[in-house]
Amino acid sequence: MADEAFAHQRLAPLYDPLDPDRSDLDAYLALAGELGARRVLDIGCGTGTFALLLAGRGIDVTGLDPARASIEVAQAKPGAERVRWICGDATALPPLRADLATMTGNVAQAITDPGMWQQTLQGAHRALRPGGHLVFETRDPARRAWEEWNRAASERVTHIPGVGEVRTWYDLLDVTLPLVTFRATFVFGADGQTLTSDSTLRFRERTEIEADLAEHGFAVREVRDAPDRPGREFVMVAQRPRE
Repeated sequence: MADEAFAHQRLAPLYDPLDPDRSDLDAYLALAGELGARRVLDIGCGTGTFALLLAGRGIDVTGLDPARASIEVAQAKPGAERVRWICGDATALPPLRADLATMTGNVAQAITDPGMWQQTLQGAHRALRPGGHLVFETRDPARRAWEEWNRAASERVTHIPGVGEVRTWYDLLDVTLPLVTFRATFVFGADGQTLTSDSTLRFRERTEIEADLAEHGFAVREVRDAPDRPGREFVMVAQRPRE
């Protein structure tokens, strides 16, 4: 199940205007070029920003996400017709023989259930051609990022065209490692409606991630740093071995 922030019809359209700086995707675009990827699977594509950037470069892209409201936002964007959109999880994937599969942002950590995580890795493996790569990021638990998730540090008011002012903030609800749960609150100035979205992320140790990848047929080729958050994340570069 997708969080309300991505699945609610009123909240999904706010994702892009509330987080307009997607310079975090630059490293993924560069890596797609580095690997010579011509066919990409974007797992957890959300509102489609990365998928559309790839498609704009002439890459064949499939965007996958379980949140129908987010997929609808993506499909309404210019150039959306160049992307194959699938509403579902990794078990819904057709054979793709992709060169690259990605999980940007919080996608990998948002898959908290161990069984679904295994199914996601299995689905990515099936979707890749032999020699294809899986790339995703996940926060280093040692950096304790959740300590910064509080109202005092996050509260702000954003003016969104066609919507009006929206006040947002985050509250940390629970830390029972490896799971961390927090709540996003949205207050609409136009009508005073308040909506919330609870999210849980799984903070996996690097050794756990590498073991999971090996178990599902991947070879870890490299663990990179995230340029936008240096020293805070693992960027896993894994490969489905050539047959």
